[in-house]
Amino acid sequence: MGDEDVLTRVRDICLSLPEAEERSFGGHTAPSFRVRDKLFLMTSEDGTYMTFKAAPGVQEALVTSAPDRYFVPAYVGHKGWVGARLDTGQDWSELAELIEDSYRMIAPKRVAALLDQRRPE
Repeated sequence: MGDEDVLTRVRDICLSLPEAEERSFGGHTAPSFRVRDKLFLMTSEDGTYMTFKAAPGVQEALVTSAPDRYFVPAYVGHKGWVGARLDTGQDWSELAELIEDSYRMIAPKRVAALLDQRRPE
C-alpha cells in the first residue's frame, strides 16, 4: 500500500468520527486530526507513522507486544501517546479501534457519546 493510500485510510477513519476535522499542527504540513480544536491524531511529515493518545498502560502493552509496529514517540510519549508505523503492514481494524479510543479520550463526553448512537446494538 502506497503512502497516499495509507494516509487516505487514516484520514477516512478520523473524519468518520463526529465533529472531527483535519488541520495541520504548528508549522507542519502533515495531516493532523482534531475534535473541538484538540488533537487526537498526528501523522508524520513523511507519512510513515502516526501518533495518537492512549489510555494508561496501553502504550506499554502495544510497544512491548509489537515493537516492530508501535513505539514511544518523542515529545508526547511521556504523556501516553503511542507511535504506530504505517509502513509495516498494520492491522487496520486494530488501528481503527486505537484511533477511536484516542478520539474518545480527547472529545467532550457528549460528542464521544455520538459514536455509540450510530452503532446498531
